[in-house]
Amino acid sequence: HAKLEVWKQARRLVVDIYRITRTFPKDELYGLTSQIRRAAISVPSNIAEGAARESQRELAQFLAIASGSLSEVDTQLCIAVDLGFIHERDPVFAQLDQSSRLLIGFSQKGSS
Repeated sequence: HAKLEVWKQARRLVVDIYRITRTFPKDELYGLTSQIRRAAISVPSNIAEGAARESQRELAQFLAIASGSLSEVDTQLCIAVDLGFIHERDPVFAQLDQSSRLLIGFSQKGSS
């Protein structure tokens, strides 16, 4: 089921985000660490909430929010690279890409 797969992948991304942010400097706990974790958690949460709604319009709205949160995560990961907290080849980028592809595919199917 496509809904379940995109939701599972988004949850895997959250686990990866927590894995890498554990290595961030402690003085970033209330800065970048908190921001990126919150944005990552928003992705599967909005997928789940949209899937529980009655209409395709509401589903599309929540999927758009999830997509926006993925863009936030992408930007925040780039900032983490810029700051030297992680490497640009960290596996989290593959998780992000997979989540994005699944979400786009699901969004296209869901809106048709």
